[in-house]
Amino acid sequence: MPGVSLGAGAAVPPWRGPGAPPPPPRAGWRGWRRLLGPEETLRLLEGSVVHREGAVLALNKPPGLPVLGRPGDLSLDALLPALRQRLGLAPELHVVKAPASCYHTTKKLQQFFTNARLRGQYPATYRAITVGIPAEVEGEIRTGLCWQQHGDRAMVVPVPAPGRRSLARKDVKSTLTRYRVLGTVGGCALLQLQPRTAFPEQLQVHLTLLLCPALGDHKHSSRVGRVLGVPFLTPETAPTRTQVLDEELLSRLGLSPQQLHHLPLHIHLRELVLPEGPLCAPPPPHFLHTLRCLGLPEH
Repeated sequence: MPGVSLGAGAAVPPWRGPGAPPPPPRAGWRGWRRLLGPEETLRLLEGSVVHREGAVLALNKPPGLPVLGRPGDLSLDALLPALRQRLGLAPELHVVKAPASCYHTTKKLQQFFTNARLRGQYPATYRAITVGIPAEVEGEIRTGLCWQQHGDRAMVVPVPAPGRRSLARKDVKSTLTRYRVLGTVGGCALLQLQPRTAFPEQLQVHLTLLLCPALGDHKHSSRVGRVLGVPFLTPETAPTRTQVLDEELLSRLGLSPQQLHHLPLHIHLRELVLPEGPLCAPPPPHFLHTLRCLGLPEH
């Protein structure tokens, strides 16, 4: 039986089995914590199944766990073989990387997503809370993306005009995300994001190109600097750091600077269109808490 991951950073039903970790606090973003090792993560994933019917298995993904990762990284993709055995999924299960998420699917579903992309459709719809407001109410972000080594760390970086050879060698992937502003308040925005392509950290990088990094993005937000309140892109070699927020925003979120590194990424997979119809996920607690703190729309 295939499956899909739904709800990047969404709330996870608590695991009740032996050796389960203690339940996190219920209120707001403080209920978030980073995952531990593979075994603890697998237990969380086993308890996070929210939909299982026919050819679809939907997981409410724990926050902080990337869907895709590099070899050796802890990611949903890397844990699939072990998760498949635990959930009794078919051994012929294969993985298809589709718009900004990961669908573990049959050939029928694979063809469905391929046809949707060829028709110019966007089967995955996300919500993101950003620090900054796009200059345009709606638009598209198009750029090449690739992995680049900076010292001892690998980073996903934009390639504005990738050459044909680099695309053919798959050193660079051409990527596209459509966005629409759903609400703004006090220098923050709620965006709808619809990726046409899939690449690790695609949405985070695309948002930095809009000069509006996602709230809780402690990896790419350092690329957006400000001079006299005007945002600009810094060099790609800028070191990663905990996201910097001004005092007013910290106050509205009820945070101190020392708590910032605990703030989770505010990107949420809201809807996934399947052959049987749309599959929706409610906002995770930390996302909903921030919407209410800022006064952004909850719909």
